[in-house]
Amino acid sequence: MNANLIVTLLLAVVLPQAEPPTSPLPDANKRPIPRIRVSRLFPSLQLRRPVQALQAPGDARSLYVLEQAGRIVRLDLQDASVTEAPTWMDIREQVHDRGNEEGLLSLAFHPKFAENGQFFLYYTATGPRRSELTRFTVDRASGKPDIRSAKVLLEIPQPYSNHNGGTALFGPDGMLYLSIGDGGAANDPHNHGQNPSTLLGSVIRIDVDRAVDGKPYAIPADNPFVGNAKVAPEVWAYGLRNVWRMSFDRGSGKLYGGDVGQNAWEEIDIIQRGGNYGWNVREGRHAFAPARAGAFGTDYIEPIAEYGHGDGVSVTGGFVYRGARFPGLAGVYLYADYAFGTIWGLRCGDGGCGEPTVVWKRGAAAQMWSSFGELHDGELVLCAFDGGESGPGSLWRIDGVEGD
Repeated sequence: MNANLIVTLLLAVVLPQAEPPTSPLPDANKRPIPRIRVSRLFPSLQLRRPVQALQAPGDARSLYVLEQAGRIVRLDLQDASVTEAPTWMDIREQVHDRGNEEGLLSLAFHPKFAENGQFFLYYTATGPRRSELTRFTVDRASGKPDIRSAKVLLEIPQPYSNHNGGTALFGPDGMLYLSIGDGGAANDPHNHGQNPSTLLGSVIRIDVDRAVDGKPYAIPADNPFVGNAKVAPEVWAYGLRNVWRMSFDRGSGKLYGGDVGQNAWEEIDIIQRGGNYGWNVREGRHAFAPARAGAFGTDYIEPIAEYGHGDGVSVTGGFVYRGARFPGLAGVYLYADYAFGTIWGLRCGDGGCGEPTVVWKRGAAAQMWSSFGELHDGELVLCAFDGGESGPGSLWRIDGVEGD
């Protein structure tokens, strides 16, 4: 999962932290961000550890939900009374989910899915422990995935069971982006964050529509480190600890990510081409291990928002709201803390980002927000573990805002 709530607490060594900056980020827009109300989708349906919800191109009626153990269910958004989740795909035999942060973690539909039936899964496998990015194709006759069509595009060795990342998604440019954790344990013991010759601790960008030089994908010519022998050519950005959920804003085209911290700070980043986000020299805007040197100097990109471990311990990245139902949320990036259940809103513009606003706080219920999903119409869905990590899971939606 995105939270190493046990491993980090047991293994982390508290290191000296720099003082926070004295001036806040510039406030791009002072319009208030309203508080939200949430309600259950499919109130009679129980899921097991849902970690992603999304729609396929060309299909506005279906919602695909990933369960961490390796099952994908397909739900009809027009049938709120459903009590059993119909299985669309089951690869539990191939998925290794023994660790809290292992399992089936992400699904990305090809932008031309309606034509070619291709989709991509990112999951943990074992023997040896590794992360895989695998392409599958839907069988036209049955409408179900053809397991025999599996083509592994990437295998990434994982030294530990935590910090697997990751979100796979297609950008507006048609390229596939994937966030990959730093390899796990605590303190980044192998210095992966500042070693972009490895894919660990990075966001990568590849062209899955071409196969070049014996690889089942191609390296886009405009990737930032093409031709640099010290950097893997797939790398788009690095210096990241464990980005759990990233998304493109369909309005601005910017790539937002929530990077899970270690001892003290959780952060939200806008992930830029060629950016170094500082881990394991920095945690948020603060020094983490000053004795270590960055891969290419100390020109680190600071987060656009952060929060300390008094307010949460594991960030879940979300989406910029682009729906039509709640105009007061237009352009607001919504994100959450997995363990504390708080949801924040953040409004960004050309001048920077304003201060985050708490838009929802958990009450008597114990939702642990594992993921956000965006529907074709711009409305958002939330995935939750209910009552703790071992409990059942549920889906939620925004059903109102303050003052409506």
